[in-house]
Amino acid sequence: MIRTDVRMPTTEGVNKAAAAVAAILPPTPLLPVEIGGVSAWVKAEVLQPIGAFKIRGAWWRLVSLTPEERAGGVVAVSSGNHAQGVAWAARRLGIRATIVMPHDAPHVKLANTKALGAEVVLYQRPQEDRDAVAANLIEEHGGTLVHAFGDPWVVEGQGSAAIEIAAQLGRAPSRIIACCGGGGLAAGLALGAPDSAIHPVEPVGWDMVGQAMAKGELVHAAPDAPKTICDALQPNVTKPLNLALLKGRAEPGVTVTDAEVRAAQRFAFNSLHLVVEPGGAAALAAALAGKVPVDADTVIMLTGGNADPAAFASTIAGSD
Repeated sequence: MIRTDVRMPTTEGVNKAAAAVAAILPPTPLLPVEIGGVSAWVKAEVLQPIGAFKIRGAWWRLVSLTPEERAGGVVAVSSGNHAQGVAWAARRLGIRATIVMPHDAPHVKLANTKALGAEVVLYQRPQEDRDAVAANLIEEHGGTLVHAFGDPWVVEGQGSAAIEIAAQLGRAPSRIIACCGGGGLAAGLALGAPDSAIHPVEPVGWDMVGQAMAKGELVHAAPDAPKTICDALQPNVTKPLNLALLKGRAEPGVTVTDAEVRAAQRFAFNSLHLVVEPGGAAALAAALAGKVPVDADTVIMLTGGNADPAAFASTIAGSD
């Protein structure tokens, strides 16, 4: 059966998640960066073992399972980074993992997920509802759903990044600029950094969180939503849990174009010597484009580094 908890994530849960993550992973670096003559910071989550921040929420969720739930295995839906996080945690804990992934997910993410020992079930995007595919798998084979952004434990796990940031900075950041898909990271950061402004950044046409915050209700992606290179930031809709945590807490949503994202990828490669995938560069893109203010206590999340090699090479060469 799909878990139907109505438990809300808490700041206490974020702190517990941070302790659990710290027990197995070193902090990712907080690196200085200069944008428009202003010094700021980037949180290099691209250097996590799976190349993305998603390992945080996946680990906290899986270590929080009951013995019975662990025995039944887990099912997750993901375009790739959450998939790898769940697969990594499941392998370390000896839990069976099945991941529902889009047929057009980057090959590197599919291959990495399979290499970590998870079973991958593909679905057609946008024709099929990935949550429905996962629900059918659970109905047929059992297991606990580990949602990529709508699970309270996953939200708390993602918020552990805020605890690390405050410890590394020595104070609360003035703002955290976060790449945003379904809103799990932004919601977790809002809990983990209660005194910091949280700025969600989404691709143009896929700002389901930004639109939902503005309207006060869930908003679905348009059938003719534009294509985006940010494959990790394309949920059809956020969840009530995420909207509840972000409404009145996060700053108004910001959108970035593919061209701005590519410019951010090039900046990260040339200035920080980091490989950042498109979806992982959205927050940096917003800062570079002047869409979010930056000061000495601003932290920009670089959330994923699982870039397709050919596409990344083309971007860095400036040929796309």
